[in-house]
Amino acid sequence: MQLKADNLVCSRGGREVFAGLNFSLSGGDALVVTGRNGAGKSSLLRMIAGLVHIAGGRLELDGGEADASIGEQSHYIGHQDSVKPSLTVGENLKFWARYLGAGERTIDSALQAVELAPLADLPAAYLSAGQRRRLSIARLVAVPRPLWLLDEPTSALDVPSQNRLADLMRSHLAGGGMIVAAAHGPIGLERARELKIGPS
Repeated sequence: MQLKADNLVCSRGGREVFAGLNFSLSGGDALVVTGRNGAGKSSLLRMIAGLVHIAGGRLELDGGEADASIGEQSHYIGHQDSVKPSLTVGENLKFWARYLGAGERTIDSALQAVELAPLADLPAAYLSAGQRRRLSIARLVAVPRPLWLLDEPTSALDVPSQNRLADLMRSHLAGGGMIVAAAHGPIGLERARELKIGPS
């Protein structure tokens, strides 16, 4: 499997955010997108996920499901955690598993992977920012998809949670998955390549 970007152009609100962006990513590869605030890091991830229009260039995923879009073969975790406060921790994850077309058999193991299993019956409204982030990360485990698009993935996470996330990312890459992450600093993947957007 390979994700390829050829001369990508992004425009938002009539302003060109970036142009002439090229990269390729194969199974087992991670790409960390860096740059100043407003350079287009988040826009690039949303473009790959199919949430932002491609103003120019081409984006392709070779070797994936023929009838599925790139977004349908990706997990996108942005700045918003997409957690429903009125549902319990377990119910939130069950909702996403059903919505994304998976069964519920992986719910318990996914909550254990992010150390939220003891809070499965707690309403999500009572979660801290870090716990909400971990609940979002649990989707990555509960519903396997080849491409992870992570916007500031370590945001709000304490050091032990950052280490658990790094382990999950390494396991995903070892299984042939791919990761594109926007970040201002290291995310715990020593072999990740860097793609810098915008001026220095």
